[in-house]
Amino acid sequence: MSLHGKIALVAGASRGAGRGIAAELGAAGATVYVTGRTTRQQQSEYQRPETIEETADIVTRLGGKGIAVQVDHLIATDVARLIERIRDEQGRLDILINDIWGGEKLFEWNKAVWEHNLDNGLRLLRLGIDTHLITAHHALPLMIEHKGGLLVEVTDGTAEYNADHYRLSPFYDLAKVAVNRMAWAHAKDLEPHGAVAVSITPGWLRSEMMLEAFGVREENWQDATKNVPHFVISETPRFVGRAVAALAADPDKARFNGQSLSSGGVAKVYGFTDLDGSQPDAWRYVPEVQEAGKPADATGYR
Repeated sequence: MSLHGKIALVAGASRGAGRGIAAELGAAGATVYVTGRTTRQQQSEYQRPETIEETADIVTRLGGKGIAVQVDHLIATDVARLIERIRDEQGRLDILINDIWGGEKLFEWNKAVWEHNLDNGLRLLRLGIDTHLITAHHALPLMIEHKGGLLVEVTDGTAEYNADHYRLSPFYDLAKVAVNRMAWAHAKDLEPHGAVAVSITPGWLRSEMMLEAFGVREENWQDATKNVPHFVISETPRFVGRAVAALAADPDKARFNGQSLSSGGVAKVYGFTDLDGSQPDAWRYVPEVQEAGKPADATGYR
């Protein structure tokens, strides 16, 4: 999975899936621009310790070249300035990852639209949808200047799963469904230019925030299954990163154009594993085991 000479932008790479994707693109040899709002000098509204500089350092340590740029992807002029910088410094953009989110603290579980805080819900939609469109608007003209480009829209849930499952609240549901559809629409526009767009979802992600919420670290994550048994199917952010790196390196990736993919499903195509050597397939496990009311058991699912 060599990506030497390739230029990538991971928009929303401070932590979580974005950091995992940036890391694996770096491990494959890419130059990766990592963006987000949290730097060593300034935190976002999340008030989290992870920074884009840390992510860039990980990219470089793994063999790529990480370049951290503070960007608020709701501000179109900032995004335009970022793309001009990439053009000036690299002359091309081969891979665009839209992992911009920022809504974990805004949605309210299982609340109807009239019960949910309206300001929070509308900001969630702006963070989860507008940012992706703003970034695509400015970045894709550079990407299509060379054939073979890849746009990956990162979401939660496959199109198939989200089609008949209510995702927590109307605001969260709309944001996550919209990103799958967005990738499908971009695929139609990119195909004539020899570029590809897909959406991808990780499974139950062992992000920094999730591990903290469960009171565990990556080293002892299985302790969380005592209270949350189905966490047994969880995966590291690097797993979805490996999925994206495999897609980016595939000369025949056009076969996936417009599709909604999952980390577990892509792993079966390319044969890579998570850091522990397993292949967790959360989006098969959730309906077949968790939602079916069966005891937590990942046998056959990882």
